Amino acid sequence: MPASIFDLFSIGVGPSSSHTLGPMRAARHFAFRLRGAGVLDACERVAGDLYGSLALTGRGHCTDKAVLAGLSGRCAEEIGPGELTEIEANVRKEGSLPLAGSRRCPFAIERDLAFRTDELLPAHSNGMRFRAFDAAGRTLAESIYYSVGGGFVVDGDGAPIDEDAGVKSASYPYLSGEALLSAARDRGIRIADLVWEWERGLRGERETQARLLRIAAVMDGCIHAGLHAEGNLPGGLGVRRRAPAMYRRLKEVANDPHVEPAGGEAMDWLSVYAIAVNEENAAMGRVVSAPTNGAAGIIPSVLRYYQRHMANFASDAERKRDTAEFLLVAGAIGILYKVGASLSAAEVGCQGEVGVACSMAAGALASVMGGTNAQVENAAEIGMEHNLGLTCDPIGGLVQIPCIERNSMGAVKAVNAARLALYNDGSHVVSLDSVIATMRRTGEDMARQYKETSLGGLAVAVTVPEC
Repeated sequence: MPASIFDLFSIGVGPSSSHTLGPMRAARHFAFRLRGAGVLDACERVAGDLYGSLALTGRGHCTDKAVLAGLSGRCAEEIGPGELTEIEANVRKEGSLPLAGSRRCPFAIERDLAFRTDELLPAHSNGMRFRAFDAAGRTLAESIYYSVGGGFVVDGDGAPIDEDAGVKSASYPYLSGEALLSAARDRGIRIADLVWEWERGLRGERETQARLLRIAAVMDGCIHAGLHAEGNLPGGLGVRRRAPAMYRRLKEVANDPHVEPAGGEAMDWLSVYAIAVNEENAAMGRVVSAPTNGAAGIIPSVLRYYQRHMANFASDAERKRDTAEFLLVAGAIGILYKVGASLSAAEVGCQGEVGVACSMAAGALASVMGGTNAQVENAAEIGMEHNLGLTCDPIGGLVQIPCIERNSMGAVKAVNAARLALYNDGSHVVSLDSVIATMRRTGEDMARQYKETSLGGLAVAVTVPEC
């Protein structure tokens, strides 16, 4: 159970929160479990097995590289762009890895890391098993983990790992849209203020503010990097980065008094921000899961669009206030989906990633634009309502086609949803809770080949070599 909105915003590297960040955390947890059990020095071999969606699209999502990093004791937040590839190259060269960051343990990638494409573990499509052996081949330890979306990982018994020790015993109290609205109504305050009071109660006001601003800074840094990085994305599709050329053209138009801006120019700025983030994500750059890596471009792009194209801040303090409000509201909405449905494309399709991010961004934008609590809830509902049934069918198992453009579309939908809600008085027929329940049932009914397996939809339109 999430305790905090910060459970949804994880700083790490691309390309996937469920297929890269989650497996890295699981592998690291297993490695340090060996140390805690006192068997690290006796370990002469460690092996990993990937199942379901992790096996089917793991190579395209760099799951193998992430597992090597995790077993080596690396923390996702500390890994820089390109380091996953360097870690893999070093393991291949040395034939070993620094297990839990210390003792070198023999590791042959082709022997010790298996992609079980025709097998599933019982609890979730994103399953993995790790085992450690001594010199005689006896099993020292064995653990099952599931990467359940957004970087969240649970063990074989369903218990979450890598919880924040400071909030370990807490449980987020507003687990439905109605509970969120009711609590705010009873207190006579806005949703953003309600969430702020909860978060600062967990960590204190100074740390909460610092965390919010750090997340926003990493998001903005990712946009900046994506706007200036040229070349092709890795993976074999030959996808060329488009954000830099788009950005240059938009700046030229903005500075040229002889060129009349096109009607869609405003949305072009929004799109280029979203595309910049997800091109960085596809290139294993530094991103914030929001709430996943595959949908990481939507919330940063809508926030930046609001700050630079909609708002007129009189002071830096006002900008920081609105940034915090945006992330607080977005996070609160994201938790409702985490609890009531899923953030895992392998479980419910891309409606659980792009759809959820769109809903989060829509509600957050409505809030900073001065919307009432009812309008915020309405905006979030609209954001998901028009993403219901969205499949996850990445070509080649890569988070590129249709994922990058899909973030652009999700960002545009989020802005539209917020504006539609603000034109209304907040009353509406379909509640946010109803659309979350519908999204969950739709995901359950969706055929497996459309849920991050690359076995159907667009994924079968193009054949590419494995990276």
